[in-house]
Parts: sequence; structure tokens; C-alpha cells
Amino acid sequence: MAPQGSQAELEFGGPLGAAALLLLLPATMFHLLLVARSGPARLLGPPPYLPELEELWSPWALLLCLTWLGLQAALYLLPARKVAEGQELKDKSRLRYPINGNPIYDFFLGRELNPRICSFDFKYFCELRPGLIGWVLINLALLMQEAELRGSPSLAMWLVNGFQLLYVGDALWHEEAVLTTMDIIHDGFGFMLAFGDLAWVPFTYSLQAQFLLYHPEPLGLPLASVICLINAVGYYIFRGANSQKNTFRKNPSDPRVADLETISTATGRRLLVSGWWGMVRHPNYLGDLIMALAWSLPCGVSHLLPYFYLLYFTALLVHREARDEQQCLQKYGLAWHAYCRRVPYRIVPYIY
Repeated sequence: MAPQGSQAELEFGGPLGAAALLLLLPATMFHLLLVARSGPARLLGPPPYLPELEELWSPWALLLCLTWLGLQAALYLLPARKVAEGQELKDKSRLRYPINGNPIYDFFLGRELNPRICSFDFKYFCELRPGLIGWVLINLALLMQEAELRGSPSLAMWLVNGFQLLYVGDALWHEEAVLTTMDIIHDGFGFMLAFGDLAWVPFTYSLQAQFLLYHPEPLGLPLASVICLINAVGYYIFRGANSQKNTFRKNPSDPRVADLETISTATGRRLLVSGWWGMVRHPNYLGDLIMALAWSLPCGVSHLLPYFYLLYFTALLVHREARDEQQCLQKYGLAWHAYCRRVPYRIVPYIY
């Protein structure tokens, strides 16, 4: 038996990794915001200037932020809304920590799995509403600002806004599906999710639109059509894979999934080994990455900065896939080994 609190139980590099990420994530976000509006727009270079402290503080901005969160919280608490039941969570599914804990690691990853006040679930609220909708509003504001500066928004700006609006709209339309994600089931509500949902998502995911405002990119209809096709392919894979998974989880006898081949597990659940989930183990991640490429291409290829999201998201999904692999191995054991033999590729067919 491994000693209690061994490093094997910790994720993200344990306390040292968590401490580094606590500093690195906010610093990276500010670096990207500063570089995006600079002339050189060098992703790997230092920002051309550092703002004065007065530029980083505005009571009106704080009031706007609090008003936005309050509005979203009020909408979240409206009684006339659909109530969906998530997967049953038992004590053993909660994160395990050493008895005395580590304040840095606990603060980063979160000790509490589902912090609530009455029916207000903080993690579920933050997962979709303020950050994702805020991302779309930031994009829209940048589009309107470009129209003021140049007379009309560019085709590249329209594409970025349209692609990302589709992505956010899809997430909100299929809101119930978030209940089965790793964020909800496995991760505590600490700095990682709180900062990620409320700051990282709206301000770094809108990086392409910010870049285009300060670095206009001419885009012709032929290339725009190709980019639209790439995004459509990514969305088709992403939505098809997620819909197939969610349909199977709700009702394995549904005619749309009843003919799919499965592997039985000791837990009583079955693993799909055909359809989208017989192609790779995470086809939804593949669709995500193809869409990420389509969001960056309207910005041209003269700068690396607009491709930060693609690079970051690739690293994120590879890391998340590895975490999911470990959890599935612990949960399904021999059945998971059998599934991996049937479906050897993790995200990209014949490559990874």
C-alpha cells in the first residue's frame, strides 16, 4: 500500500506545479493581452510596454464585472428552468489529499468538489455562464470597435466571431452534457477552474479577435471558404461524437446507438468501440482541435500569437486525455485494456 499523501495521488506536478501555475497563468494572460495590441505582436518576445498601475484599475470596470456576475447569477437562479440530474457522485469519487493537506495545491485544485449555497452550485454556474457568454460579448465588442475604426468589420473578424459564437451556442444548447465532464465529476472548485472560467476563457479565447483589431488581415472569399469548411468538419466531428456519447449514456437502447458495438465492464457500464468512439478514444478532442485551427487561420500566418490558443489547447487536451486515461484504467481495469487494444489511437487517427 502506498504511503498516504504520496506523489502518485497528486496531479499538475503536486504543490510545486500548482504554485508555478498560480503565477504562470495570470502572467501569461496579461502577456497575451499586451502583446496582441502591440505592433510586433511577438508571442515569444517581451511586451513592448508595461501599463502603469492606474491603467489596471477602474472602479467602473469593477462595477461592470460585478454587475455581469450578478446578472448571470440571477438568471441562473430563475425558477423556470430545466433541472437536469448529473451522474451520482460518491465519496470515493472525490479528490484524495493527504490528511494535513497542502495549502497551495488545495487552493489551486480545490478541496470542495461541489461548493453550494442552497441550490446555487458555484462550479456549475462558472463552467458555462459568465466566462463563455463574456467571451462572445468581448468578441462582439471588438467587432464593433473595428467597424468604428475602419468603417466595417473585416471578413476575418466576421469569421472568428461566427465560429466562436457557434461553439459557445452549442455549449449552452447542450448544457446538460457538462454534467458528465471531468471538470464537474472529478476536479474540485479551486483556482484552476475559477480563474479558468472567469478570466482565462473570456480574455485568452478572444485572442484572435483582439489580434485582428490591431493587425487587420485581408482575407479573400476562396480562402475564407476553405477555412469555413475546416471549421465545419471540426464541428461535425465534435458534435457527432458528443451527441453519440450522450445518447448512449442516456439510453443505450436508443435506435441511433443500439447497433453500436460495446465492451462490458465490471462496473456494469459498457464502453463504445464503434461509431465515432471506435475511431479514436477522444474524437470530440479531435473536432475541438480542428475548430481551433479554423479560428486561427483568419489571422494569417505572419504571427504566431493568434495560434496560441491552438498550441495551448493541444497541450491541454493531451494532458486531459492522460488524466482521463488513468481514471478509466482505475475504474474499468481489464475492460479498459481491451478497449485500448481495439481503439489504439487517442486523439488523432494513425498519429496519436
